[in-house]
Amino acid sequence: MSALAYALTALGGLGAAGLGLAGWLGHAWSVELLWLVPLAGLALRMDPLAGFFLFLVGATSVPASIYAIGYMRGARRGLGAYAVFLLGMAVVPLAANVPTFLIAWELMALASYALVLHDREDAAAVRAAWIYAVMTHAGLACLLAGMLLMFAWTGSLVFADWRAASATLDAPARNVVFVLLALGFASKAGMIPLHVWLPAAHPAAPSHVSALMSGVMIKLGVMGLLRAGMEWLGVGPPWWGVALLLAGALSALAGVLYAAVEGDLKRLLAFSSIDNVGIILIAAGAGMVFHAAGLETLAVFALAAGLYHTVNHAAFKALLFLGAGAVARGAGTRDLEAMGGLIKRMPWTAAAFLVGALAIAALPPLNGFVSEWLTFQALLQNGLIPRPELNLVFVLALAGLALTGGLAVACFVRAFGIAFLALPRSEGATNAHEAGPAMRAGMGLLVIACVGLALLPTVLLPRLGAAAARLLGDPAPALRHDLLTIAVSGDFATLSMPVVAGALTLGLALLPLLLRLARAPRAVRWSETWGCGRLLQTARMEYTAIAFASPLRRIFDFLYRAEKRLEVEAHPESRFFVRRMAYRNAPRALAEEWLYAPLLIALRAGADRVRAIQSGSANLYLIYVLAALLVLLVLA
Repeated sequence: MSALAYALTALGGLGAAGLGLAGWLGHAWSVELLWLVPLAGLALRMDPLAGFFLFLVGATSVPASIYAIGYMRGARRGLGAYAVFLLGMAVVPLAANVPTFLIAWELMALASYALVLHDREDAAAVRAAWIYAVMTHAGLACLLAGMLLMFAWTGSLVFADWRAASATLDAPARNVVFVLLALGFASKAGMIPLHVWLPAAHPAAPSHVSALMSGVMIKLGVMGLLRAGMEWLGVGPPWWGVALLLAGALSALAGVLYAAVEGDLKRLLAFSSIDNVGIILIAAGAGMVFHAAGLETLAVFALAAGLYHTVNHAAFKALLFLGAGAVARGAGTRDLEAMGGLIKRMPWTAAAFLVGALAIAALPPLNGFVSEWLTFQALLQNGLIPRPELNLVFVLALAGLALTGGLAVACFVRAFGIAFLALPRSEGATNAHEAGPAMRAGMGLLVIACVGLALLPTVLLPRLGAAAARLLGDPAPALRHDLLTIAVSGDFATLSMPVVAGALTLGLALLPLLLRLARAPRAVRWSETWGCGRLLQTARMEYTAIAFASPLRRIFDFLYRAEKRLEVEAHPESRFFVRRMAYRNAPRALAEEWLYAPLLIALRAGADRVRAIQSGSANLYLIYVLAALLVLLVLA
């Protein structure tokens, strides 16, 4: 039964991807059912940006649902929530008015909450679901406030009317609405410091759900930021884009730094999602600044780079989460310290995870390299803006993006090497088994997607540019390209991914060819890895995940502020004989300690004071209602 249900969701995802692709390519349509939804009715509208995100939802749900056939074998719990989750995500990009958008947004949020809480006996899952519920509804409150203000000032609940009416609003009003909408959408996107739900919720959810939450759902927050900052409110002041640029750089850098020292494989991937959302926001912020400066072609190019990284991240992050789920199922753990040697026991999963790791580390010739290279090229052209303060912001973003790229390589060398190479470090890793056919098929589809997205930028980038141009409201000049090469701003930079891939393949094939021409001996000699004079290798001689990350912990200690604890259990007869030693060096969650903990303390203190009015007297409560009614009448 569950296999059939997931197969049907895969077919539905395929249909949604086809519908989204048609809209992305320019087939616009709209639907209105005034009787179905209160206030303004159900309203759906297809445009290129909506088509792109609908395609993203549908295309990512296909491999995730196929994977779930094997991953959730025999489990029926969560099937309804999963279907509602996909439906909500599919409707959000198409929503054309406030009621439709809020209903779809809340359906998506509540269904994903239920999926995070799938294991109700797990205290960590319950806490993760609670954090996610609080953060997502705080974001919803900001969205509701911003949208109601726009309704009050424009007299319309239809998004298309806001763009024309926004020109009549004064700057403070537009700024207030932008801040409220940006906070609401940024909390869903996982931008720092609104990110605290990601590292809690992603590990708690089933792996195919984690893949969709990270690969697709958080991108709908990015879509909302683009709609609010460039369409609903018209052309904004430069500081809107500057805020996104700086927030994106901070999110990218902090996200990868926390990922680089994380020991739980799925939490590592969750922190990495914050990093990649930061990269997308850097490109989006650059596009907004270029747009405010009147550089439409550069604005289109920067937005296209951000959209390219959006679809790239959906492919390789979904692949990595599915791989992490296969590891957790096969080895029985998500702890990197308890893994090792999995490449021999899970070769298909190891190969798929390696492709995802190379892609997310932005190494050529895979797809992550393309979109990060395009983002760099957009940022490097900030000299065309004749304002030194804005140029300085771009320089900071460039530095943050460069450092993020280097740290991402170190992070995923650690993740792959510690998990899959060397010797097993636990019984679960020793007895690990390969994923089943359905799970391997889901990962295989995403491997193909990563390779295809890497080799076809000349096909994708013009389509992404067209969607970005429609978002800006003006058909900007098309991005120049030929069959194999992308040209950035004339002769500023060029890239040909087929040539890069061919050169790397040729370079790798050249070495064995040269050895054969030199008539090198072909005999293979097998021997034990050298271990400093030790004859036999053991797992205790390996690098651990903590040891690998130790240099980063030392360099960035000001960020981690780790709590170091050493526990030593000595023999009762003599303290010189140690039975057990445990060392803990966990980084602290500074956003929770410095921002959310004081906020919770203040809320509890306020609640304790307000509790005094809760007397239990019905007569007193009626007086409260009457007083509130009088106040509202006076204000009205």
